[in-house]
Amino acid sequence: MKKKVFIVMALMFALTCVAKDVYLFSYFRGQKDGLHLAYSYDGLKWTALNGNKSLLRPVVGKDSLMRDPSIVEGPDGTFHMVWTSSWTDRIIGYASSRDLVNWSEQKAIPVMADEPEAQNCWAPELYYDKPSKTFYIFWATTIPGRHSPVQSTEREKQWNHRIYCTTTRDFKTFTKTRMFFNPDFNVIDAAIVRDPARKDLIMVVKNENSLPAEKNLRITRTKKIKKGFPTSVSEPITGKYWAEGPAPLFVGDTLYVYFDKYTLGKYGAIRSTDHGETWTDVSDLTTFPKGIRHGTAFKVSEETFRKLTELLGE
Repeated sequence: MKKKVFIVMALMFALTCVAKDVYLFSYFRGQKDGLHLAYSYDGLKWTALNGNKSLLRPVVGKDSLMRDPSIVEGPDGTFHMVWTSSWTDRIIGYASSRDLVNWSEQKAIPVMADEPEAQNCWAPELYYDKPSKTFYIFWATTIPGRHSPVQSTEREKQWNHRIYCTTTRDFKTFTKTRMFFNPDFNVIDAAIVRDPARKDLIMVVKNENSLPAEKNLRITRTKKIKKGFPTSVSEPITGKYWAEGPAPLFVGDTLYVYFDKYTLGKYGAIRSTDHGETWTDVSDLTTFPKGIRHGTAFKVSEETFRKLTELLGE
């Protein structure tokens, strides 16, 4: 009898010791306020770290912005981050960290240096491709006269974005910038997530067309990132509001996409339980830190999260 009780107690203890999945969200609030982090255990309740204060303030770029911080963890445990450093520059910001608190010297990556007519580099995102051991950096740029024109309002007539990319293995040397995604619409805010069940990649993009106004999120899929993504995209996966800054995240088998309902001054979320086939708006079920804007959501180990909170004194 005692042996059975001991076994039951041991099993209960083992179950309580199973590591939890922890998710982090990198985001910005003010244009120059810098990097913020929040955490969640379920993908619905997001709680700000560091008292919702900045962990890193920007110093690179002619406007010294830190918008759209995108973070990915490399195979050696180093976190790499890129961000929008200016409204009209041809560079993006870059820094790295082992603990998400202490960051390397900030650097400018001149991703569009070979394109003197490039108007901007907006919302850079990172994706680590494990099979090729390669980091992909991709962002939106307008180059006047480069692409087929789209109908546009007077206010937005100067913009006709496409997604460009470069790759690296060490963030010291980079491949020549090339076109990454060239649909027949004005496109910004691309973000990629790997479907763990279907073993393919989902890219969420914003259709930025203004006449008639789209301003919604769509998806496209590929088996291999090197082959690119089909330019034929899904119907809108967001509703009758303007949406931007998608951050896709798998929580178990459920796919969430967090985004900015920017004209409403709210943050939103949709989710799919069938791997992106159908979507439900769950904005009313989610809580976000005050003032949250475009960033990325990513999974970390419980040990990484424990060290992070210890460094922050939480």
